[in-house]
Amino acid sequence: MRTVSADNRTIHVEIRQVPVFRPLAWLHLGWLDMRKHWAASLGHGALIMALGWTLLVICGTHPYFIAAAISGFLLVGPIMSAGLYEMSRRYSLGQSANFDDSLEGFARNTAGLFEFGVILAICAVVWFAISALLLGTVFHIPAPDMRETLYRGFLDTVNRSQVLAYITIGAVLATAVFAVSVIAVPLIIDRHTSASQGMRASVHAVLRNIPAMIVWSALILILIIIGYVVPLLAGLLLVTPLLGHATWYAYKDMIR
Repeated sequence: MRTVSADNRTIHVEIRQVPVFRPLAWLHLGWLDMRKHWAASLGHGALIMALGWTLLVICGTHPYFIAAAISGFLLVGPIMSAGLYEMSRRYSLGQSANFDDSLEGFARNTAGLFEFGVILAICAVVWFAISALLLGTVFHIPAPDMRETLYRGFLDTVNRSQVLAYITIGAVLATAVFAVSVIAVPLIIDRHTSASQGMRASVHAVLRNIPAMIVWSALILILIIIGYVVPLLAGLLLVTPLLGHATWYAYKDMIR
């Protein structure tokens, strides 16, 4: 049992341990939820796909911008999936859910979702400052020249050491974002917790279920890569709602 405190109340969150391959069941349950209302689920997928297009168009030429695009997608994705969590929440109660119903997910705890977004945005700003410092002091890599990379491709202006450095820094960022957000938004919506409560509970859930979380993070990575390699990011149309619905079941399994 974990106790998560806030200024106005204390939330008792029981974190359960799940089998290592339980994430496969989450994907199956998420797929079943998608089939209940294809149009609504794919509508949210289309919105997230549009976000991916926007980030690639704006940020696809400069290495630091690429890092910003990836982190921005990681930070905004869980919050944009609030409508999918609301649909699965309603299904679990035996209710129907169309696209309009799903939008109530953003209204169930607007303050908590806003706080979560602000915290992650601050973390992102701090992280970029730290990553710039790491590039210069640990990897001994100078920052790429903006004028060059705006007019030439990323791989034309960097060497293998720089690519490995960006991948390493990005992996650390992705791990941190995953740990604090894996079940934070469903908890915020379902139990009206604060963002800090949801993030702490999420970290505890990850630490309690490290083997299953390794499998879950690998599945997410594989599916997101598939979503990105399909032309025009069309794969995200299916991948993102599938992961959104599946995340609800991850939350229900790990948090009593």
